[in-house]
Amino acid sequence: MDISASANRVTIKGNIKSIQDYQKIKDVIDEIIKTNKHIVLNIEDSISVTSSVIGYFNKLVLKDNIDLQINVGDEQLMELFQDLNLVSLFKIKKV
Repeated sequence: MDISASANRVTIKGNIKSIQDYQKIKDVIDEIIKTNKHIVLNIEDSISVTSSVIGYFNKLVLKDNIDLQINVGDEQLMELFQDLNLVSLFKIKKV
């Protein structure tokens, strides 16, 4: 998995599958939320996300009041978010 950030935009390429991936995502976003309360997350081609990443996104939205918008490139990942009823909470769009 590769992650890059610019201002309040984060782009993830590759599959999100390990605790190391979770830690990279958390480190990058934790740095961004010091100055931004709105984050746009582009998950270009991952087919899944780990439960720790989903839990972290929940914390951002529900506890830290971060305005999180997720753009998903893969249909399978979009279906996962739909099955978990997280589309409206994370403002998820298929791109």
